[in-house]
Amino acid sequence: MRALRLHGDRDLRIDDIESPGQPGPGEVLIRVRAVGLNHIDVWGYRGMAFAKRKLPLAVGAEASGEIVATGADVPGFTPGQKVVMYGAMTCGECRACREGRDNLCENVGGIMGFHLDGFAREEIIMPARLVIPVPDAVPFEDAACAPIAFGTVQHMLFDNAKLEPGESILVHAGGSGIGTAAIKMAKAIGCTIYATVGDDEKGAKARELGADHVINYREERFEGEVRRLTKRKGVDVVFEHVGADTWNGSLLCLKRGGRLVTCGSTSGVSTQMNLMQLFQQQYRIFGSFGCSMRNIRDSLDKMAGGMTPVIDTVFPLEEFTQGLDRLESRKVFGKIIVTL
Repeated sequence: MRALRLHGDRDLRIDDIESPGQPGPGEVLIRVRAVGLNHIDVWGYRGMAFAKRKLPLAVGAEASGEIVATGADVPGFTPGQKVVMYGAMTCGECRACREGRDNLCENVGGIMGFHLDGFAREEIIMPARLVIPVPDAVPFEDAACAPIAFGTVQHMLFDNAKLEPGESILVHAGGSGIGTAAIKMAKAIGCTIYATVGDDEKGAKARELGADHVINYREERFEGEVRRLTKRKGVDVVFEHVGADTWNGSLLCLKRGGRLVTCGSTSGVSTQMNLMQLFQQQYRIFGSFGCSMRNIRDSLDKMAGGMTPVIDTVFPLEEFTQGLDRLESRKVFGKIIVTL
């Protein structure tokens, strides 16, 4: 079968590898249909692994597919059924896993496509406990956005920031895969949305999604605009995933007692901040990484209910690197999908 494997820094090749065979007890064999691209793929492509990994490595951290065969003791799955796969090899036994806090697994074996062979291959065997059924109404391309993009936003907004109907929220990088999802989810519960974008074309698209106020950060200081638009009051929540470039400005956008939730640091991993501002304004800051299986199920339910992800471009497997280049260039609006 074909697999897209990383052989070295920026060295991706489509290889012919051995098929995985038949699933064992508690396992399922899945035919991969669509892979969603994320910044973690760009990091891996650049060689930015945070742990030792063995190359060549099959890439792809987020995907959808269909069941080909099931092993013994696997109820609930049938051949042809659409599914998505959890992107980390959790243990399933620690307290966090037992309590449904999958992204806090105490013995996680690694992230698919980053530390372990990922989903950009035609077939894969997975533990059935890490596979989630997809509603019939959700196509493969949309479903491939659930395990990371939609799931991450669901976890950030509702598990961590506790976003409430009618609140105000600043969404950074409103044209990104998670930014577009955050706009849609916040608008669905009646929030007032402030979004930052890199150009006016993205700004117009963000407004169409539901952003009430759009700020081109290349032309205006977003923190000044948010404070002006809110009459210096600030917003209830900041959805942060840019990192060092926006961190202190994001804090200035919060109202007293506001909440900042962050899941990324694409512009840099280190910053300085004013501790007096932090405690005097009583800010609450939440770190958020990945999502739980429950978050993915909730995301798929939202898709089935009509909240479809924004898809920028769909590439065939042979053009995977073009998708990464587009993502890296920040020209993208929404998600990039690779089909197998």
